[in-house]
Amino acid sequence: MIYNDFQGIKLSGLGLGMMRLPVVDGNDAQVDEEKAAAVIDLAYRSGINYFDTAWGYHNGNSERVAGKYLSRYPRESYYLATKFPGYDNSNMGKVKEIFEAQLEKCQTKYFDFYLFHNVYEGNIDDYLDPNFGILDYLLEQKRAGRIRHLGFSAHGSLEVIRRFLGAYGPHMEFCQLQLNYLDWHFQQAAEKAALVREAGLPIWVMEPLRGGKLATLGPEETTRLQALRPEETAPGWAFRFLQSIPGVTMVLSGMSSLEQLEANLKTWETTQPLTGAEREALIALADEMVDRVGLPCTACHYCTDHCPQHLPIPELIALYNEHKFTGGGFIAPMAVAKMPPEQRPANCVGCGGCEAVCPQRIGISEMMKEFSQMIGM
Repeated sequence: MIYNDFQGIKLSGLGLGMMRLPVVDGNDAQVDEEKAAAVIDLAYRSGINYFDTAWGYHNGNSERVAGKYLSRYPRESYYLATKFPGYDNSNMGKVKEIFEAQLEKCQTKYFDFYLFHNVYEGNIDDYLDPNFGILDYLLEQKRAGRIRHLGFSAHGSLEVIRRFLGAYGPHMEFCQLQLNYLDWHFQQAAEKAALVREAGLPIWVMEPLRGGKLATLGPEETTRLQALRPEETAPGWAFRFLQSIPGVTMVLSGMSSLEQLEANLKTWETTQPLTGAEREALIALADEMVDRVGLPCTACHYCTDHCPQHLPIPELIALYNEHKFTGGGFIAPMAVAKMPPEQRPANCVGCGGCEAVCPQRIGISEMMKEFSQMIGM
């Protein structure tokens, strides 16, 4: 395992993101604890020492599982990260209540790393509103030793990140960004990384495989990349790209099976950054892929908690993208036809609740309307 220095401590280059733990029958709220425990244990025994969870992951069960199974190990032997759930504005006045509950759920007396979660257009005003006292409270917990390092994650625009750094930058120690070669231009990831570096902060990476989309590539992309590095896997290309980016200290990957974990551990045995030519070729390939991609959903499931119709929004977006990518076909209509009638896109009421919390700022209501018209359901 590669280790990187952060303020005198050694962090594993690869961290276990706990947003995509194994689940039962595809139910994101029901963690398969036996399989999750096996993933956590193998990660720990293999040298991963950074574990990242959050209040909303797995409908609140990720923190509970993290606490239950990480507590088997000496507390000083791993680093635990969680986040204040400001992606939901109704939480802004509950920072003390939520923080205390997180300590209890995670069965710990302190968090090594704590983040303002998902800074974006929809919550930046509230995050910066002194009346909520969020920063003051978290700094108080840091002085008390219950937070060791304070940072933030961001899905917002370049301007939103700049504004947050302008207000709270002196108190921040790291920034977690959605960073991968597909988003390098598409989501202005290059400019965001540069901005964070200019602020003097190390970069934590989320979505290195773009919600799994970069874990398996099509025949054309595979052939082109194999011509450059015949031995490299598709996930390996994504990780090597990140090993090439200055300032990247931590790369988080949500690994939901032992097979995924084992493969990623093998990649992170070595540092093999891309050459300039390889990096240019990969980014050019990504730009071509973006032109063919529909909507940039990463299946974070924030939207599903705010849908009054309880629609499986990430699954429907994935089917919409497939239908758009293939120019029609039978796969998406067949899959939707197997869903209960109340879960089909035609049942979207266009309330916009999902869009208010979507990190990718996807026009979900319009997508549902278009998708329903395309497949007649």
